[in-house]
Amino acid sequence: MAIEIERKFLVKNIPEDKIKYSHSIKQGYIVSDKNKVIRVRQKNDDYFITIKGNKIGITRFEFEYPIPKSDANELFNNFCDLVLIEKTRHYIDHESHTWELDVFHGDNKGLIVAEIELESENEKFTLPDWVGNEVTSDAKYYNMNLIKNPYKKWLQD
Repeated sequence: MAIEIERKFLVKNIPEDKIKYSHSIKQGYIVSDKNKVIRVRQKNDDYFITIKGNKIGITRFEFEYPIPKSDANELFNNFCDLVLIEKTRHYIDHESHTWELDVFHGDNKGLIVAEIELESENEKFTLPDWVGNEVTSDAKYYNMNLIKNPYKKWLQD
């Protein structure tokens, strides 16, 4: 069984000199509600289908499988919401963890979020100086919700 335990934070500034590598991500949602998510994702030239569900605290089930490009394109075109999430993900090592820093594009341009995956909910870690407030529990920062209520709308409210 695959388990994902992650925490999410806003980013004060992008530490360009600490970026290990980056890639482009495009993702769409086939199913997205508070109990389960089924999404299709393109990471550079790789394609995946991901199933997430049953969130308890910051822990949830996650299953991700590679799929052919042709299948991903069919899913994007025929099963996903019309709006897709597009972002650049940077990987940054800090102490014993790798942080994933997402710089959003399109209707979510200006939003920058960092995530850290943990081995347990109680695992200790140190925040890098470029990390700001925690938003793990704030549903508006979930990628599936950014499709329905993009960052640009927040700035208008």
